[in-house]
Amino acid sequence: MTVTMRVVIVFLLSALLPLCLSHGRDPFAWLYSRQSQGYYYGSLQADTTGGACPDECDCPPSFPVAMYCDGRGLTAMPTIPSYVKYLYLQNNAITAVPDSALANATSLVWLMMHHNQLTSDAIGKKAFLKLEGLERLYLQHNNLTSIPSNLPRALRDLRINHNRIEKVTPADLEGMDNLTILYLHDNALTDMGTSLKALTSLTLLDISSNKLTKVPETLPEQLHQLYLDYNSIDSLPESFLGRFTQLQYVRIAHNQLTDKGIPPNTFNVTGLVELDLSFNKLERIPPVSTTLQYLYLQANQIKEFTLGSFCSVVDVTNFSKLRTLRLDGNEISRQDVPSESSLCLRLASDIDI
Repeated sequence: MTVTMRVVIVFLLSALLPLCLSHGRDPFAWLYSRQSQGYYYGSLQADTTGGACPDECDCPPSFPVAMYCDGRGLTAMPTIPSYVKYLYLQNNAITAVPDSALANATSLVWLMMHHNQLTSDAIGKKAFLKLEGLERLYLQHNNLTSIPSNLPRALRDLRINHNRIEKVTPADLEGMDNLTILYLHDNALTDMGTSLKALTSLTLLDISSNKLTKVPETLPEQLHQLYLDYNSIDSLPESFLGRFTQLQYVRIAHNQLTDKGIPPNTFNVTGLVELDLSFNKLERIPPVSTTLQYLYLQANQIKEFTLGSFCSVVDVTNFSKLRTLRLDGNEISRQDVPSESSLCLRLASDIDI
């Protein structure tokens, strides 16, 4: 490099520096500042014009559309940049979600707020109104007494278990025809009425550990898993499972079911894979479909082994597909099992009595 060229470069730099410094920035800071480098490379992947990552959270450059604020001891909602799609706020002490808290977070797809101290009165009625693309909302382990208002209609996965919810109305879930998973277990529900009618896509419903005395009306017909255990249900409606073509897993353990409370052939429906009726007050084995594979009847008051409950006809092609049968904790012994049961229950490798 000639002396003349060096002079020209120095002259140009000396001319540029005052211009840059007049804006309060060091034009070469990005060369040696680690923080600036992270911001620089992150900006290549995310639109940071929607707001900077708050100091109390982490927005990793490798996943710039996510904001991690979990387990930070937060008591209030942080400022959320508009480009954030995945927001992790669990395991904090947040008590409220004002209407304005999520107004800028219109890109959210996941919102994790479980294990906080939220109350229903402290969640604004419009808090979730603008989150039109939200698909997953976790609110379990809070202090909610009702389902928040105006939940996004795009929701697919709503987990609001381990709260203090006593009632769910049809308006709470109206229009949520994309919802496939609903966790409402460990609340204080006494009656759900027709609140589930609108959930036409629901495949998993868990309402165990509540105070229900009857099965909710108009259960969604696309259900694949239904959990009703740990309630106070003493009877089942007629044709309880008849209209469910996809249902495979049903758990009604730890209730108050009696033989009189179960209509004939309630469980004799094809497609059912697992049925849990343990810890009830049954005195007989209810008839079940030959397609059933797992049957749990332990801790009832069953007094006889009725082989006809499993097989009405036994031959080469007609036999039970049952693999696991639990009858322990009842009033029968292995001597009560008829010898021909080996033909009917030929696939059962695990029978506990």
